[in-house]
Amino acid sequence: MKIGILGSGVVAQTLGAGFLRHSCEVMAGTRDQTKLAEWATANPKAHLGSFSEAAQFGEVVVLAVKGTAAVEALRAAGAQHLKGKIVVDTTNPIADAPPSHGVLKFFTTHEESLMEQLQREFSGARFVKAFNSVGSSRMVNPDFGGTLPTMFLCGNDEAAKRTVARLIEKFGWETADMGTAEAARAIEPLCMLWCIPGFTRNEWSHAFKLLRA
Repeated sequence: MKIGILGSGVVAQTLGAGFLRHSCEVMAGTRDQTKLAEWATANPKAHLGSFSEAAQFGEVVVLAVKGTAAVEALRAAGAQHLKGKIVVDTTNPIADAPPSHGVLKFFTTHEESLMEQLQREFSGARFVKAFNSVGSSRMVNPDFGGTLPTMFLCGNDEAAKRTVARLIEKFGWETADMGTAEAARAIEPLCMLWCIPGFTRNEWSHAFKLLRA
């Protein structure tokens, strides 16, 4: 499968390397390829390009930028290049403000998630929220002593969610489908909960697990 990555930060680099490890073709899209020079050296099979080129390349497109840059990145990718494609939305609507007692501040409300905003503007794409509730160091095949952590996902397209679930499972996770895009209103704040131990106790190596009777 061809994967287009939009972004050049640690999440983009981690997921890009993970997809390469699992035999996918990867193009990382960025405005500044110098940011990916070291990563490209470590991952010689990867391709580098612009946001638009990565969106055109990918059968699945992974949005891995700051939440404040998400709309701009997708506009640079081009709605025409995203039409009909799965877009894995890893973003969180984190505001440019410090956390309060370890709790991040969001620029969205409880009535609408960032993914819903993106889905509304780029209506031709098939968005699936995933990878937003864990740190980059645990995204790809994490070791929790044989216990599979849970990746929560949601989106309006059932086939798109099934495809993304299969990719997530290759990365050593179980998946929990929470339903339509509205569920992102609950999934995105998991980032807040995940970050509290980090900000307050410098603990960043955990993940969530959904237990079923």
